Amino acid sequence: MLNGEIEKMKSSSSSSFFQDKTHNYNKKERCLNMVMLPPFFLSSLLVTVIFILFILYSPNPLKAMSKLDLGQTLDLIKPPNTTFLGDHDEILNCDLSKGHWIPDLQGSLYTNSSCTTIPTSKNCFHHGRKDRDFLNWRWKPDRCHLPRFDPKTFLEFVQGKKLAFIGDSVARNHMESLLCLLSKIYFQVETPKDHYQDSEDRKRVWYFPGHDFTLMILWTKFLVDGEERVVNGSTSGIFDLHLDKIDKEWSRDLPALDYVVISDAHWFFRPIYLHDDTGVVGCVYCNNPNVTDFGVGFALKMAFRSALNHINCCKKCKVRVTLIRTFSPAHFENGSWNTGGRCNRTSPLSEGEIDLSSNEWELRGLQMEEIEKARIEGNKKGKRFGVLDVTRAMLMRPDGHPGEFWGNKWMKGYNDCVHWCLPGPIDVWNDFLMAILGREAALVS
Repeated sequence: MLNGEIEKMKSSSSSSFFQDKTHNYNKKERCLNMVMLPPFFLSSLLVTVIFILFILYSPNPLKAMSKLDLGQTLDLIKPPNTTFLGDHDEILNCDLSKGHWIPDLQGSLYTNSSCTTIPTSKNCFHHGRKDRDFLNWRWKPDRCHLPRFDPKTFLEFVQGKKLAFIGDSVARNHMESLLCLLSKIYFQVETPKDHYQDSEDRKRVWYFPGHDFTLMILWTKFLVDGEERVVNGSTSGIFDLHLDKIDKEWSRDLPALDYVVISDAHWFFRPIYLHDDTGVVGCVYCNNPNVTDFGVGFALKMAFRSALNHINCCKKCKVRVTLIRTFSPAHFENGSWNTGGRCNRTSPLSEGEIDLSSNEWELRGLQMEEIEKARIEGNKKGKRFGVLDVTRAMLMRPDGHPGEFWGNKWMKGYNDCVHWCLPGPIDVWNDFLMAILGREAALVS
């Protein structure tokens, strides 16, 4: 498209020039034309050179510009909305999960140099990743504009509050992304204090004294109580889940929290025996003819139901808003994590290239069902429940994982296609967080 515009400009300027030359001007007029020619010629040449340099050195996402319609193209130059909710009515009535990735000339809001809290396993550039084009994409909902995350506005909103991410290592990945976006080094807002870290680094607390804001990760495998079986003094890889008991590793901190983001899933893909107060009621991958295998979906659904019911029934809790972040898909290709699977793509997929009949999409659906049940019950008690529905967007981002660039010296040869590079596509989860948290908090009675 840009090449065509250049040719048009060349043709137009050349045509005017040669037409002037062929006119039968008198001598005086010809002399005037000779005087005026150099500036005109130089300006045309300058414009042509600028366009050529623009094509040669622009970020690769511009290669996709010809595929975008006019509305998508305008989104590239639309100024970000700096209010917390943007257009309140627009966000309130918009499904943020339905959309597409568009080229983003601004790129990431931080770097692996500006954010000093990136864990080494997510610092993909540090471990040798060379391509950077995967940073130059932005999620665009089909029917509205999703405001870009603004750290100053976010900190003002959560002033005096406590926000916890509850879940597995991908939940931690999300918290680490938010911490980078709030980094003082880049945004000059304020530097958080590393307030607390337990002996296993499963509970981590950061404190922003200027805003009296506490950010934490409460790590849990299953949300509910789960224990790995020990056989002959060794771990077995088989777990017992008690669906009627909440994991105390996060539930003990719940009464002090104002906002909660719950997510979980990846630990459920292993042999599990499911218990209620009567005993074993089923299993996952147990290969036991005497026990019904209900599958991953059932176990995940029941764990989320127990966790959300606990929040709804917690009378001493002051949680204003609970959000579920939907399933974050892995992208192993040509094998699984332990059979040579890789994730070495360098650009997003289109919506037509993802499978909405996949197991990942099914798990997302089960989570959506549980959050709706919790929302109905919560409305009776003045509690708000919402969803960060990121599954569709992240199904399109196989390019965003560490892959081989995660620096794990104990698992050389294995690829991490579960977690996400920092910076990377996961940062859009905090665009979702800012919009949805503000929307739900505004509706708290």
